[in-house]
Amino acid sequence: MTDLPARRLSADSRLRRFAAEVALWVAIGVVMAILGPFGSSERSLGERLIYWQVCMVGGGFIGIAIDAPVRRRIGHFWLRLGVVSVAMTPFVTLLVGLTNHYLGHMRPTAANFVEPTFQVFVVCFAVMCLRQLAWAEPVVVVATPEAPEDPLAAFRQRLSAKRRGAALIAVEAEDHYLRVHTDAGDELITARFGDALAELRDAPGFQTHRSWWVAADAIDEVTWRRGRGEAKLKCGLTVPISRSNAGPLKAAGWF
Repeated sequence: MTDLPARRLSADSRLRRFAAEVALWVAIGVVMAILGPFGSSERSLGERLIYWQVCMVGGGFIGIAIDAPVRRRIGHFWLRLGVVSVAMTPFVTLLVGLTNHYLGHMRPTAANFVEPTFQVFVVCFAVMCLRQLAWAEPVVVVATPEAPEDPLAAFRQRLSAKRRGAALIAVEAEDHYLRVHTDAGDELITARFGDALAELRDAPGFQTHRSWWVAADAIDEVTWRRGRGEAKLKCGLTVPISRSNAGPLKAAGWF
């Protein structure tokens, strides 16, 4: 039951496309009849209308028949247009020759049939170009999402190559040094704790003490008793929490 509407919609789309194709060729035929190019202006308007409708509608369907398999193999606009225009020219030239013979009483000689070949090619190229533009599929530009900037990027540059890509657990101040705890082990670096905090300001974590910074996802449990507390980390470390630094942890719901 669910496939029937899809098939019906597809058939409706094909019918609308067919009607649009016919309307396009008819419209071009009317324009050509009014302009009367290639010597057709010598005929009456009624004769020109019949003549150009036969040539344009018939030639249009020749072009569609040739374009269908070419389109599946060639995606480049101009290459496809050139191949289709060249391939359809002999068939449309034959159609024009037969139309000239039956409607204009032209003698059916080889020279008379071949003579308008270049003119036919020019018209084929122009109208097939118009058709390709009319049915061109919109180019969809897919924006590649930018990778989110690592808030730890600046601080990671302080670490050795071995630990630069490791998960940061905590930063501990030791005199004029910092002990950086990662899931790849500890590392002692020369830096001020204040500079480290500035570089870690956008990273998810907490300063728990005047000498400790802890990554938020490293905390396992927080306890608070008699105005002081401690945070147990998933790696086994126990980190002190001072009263002055307890606010952000409390606001985050740890106690």
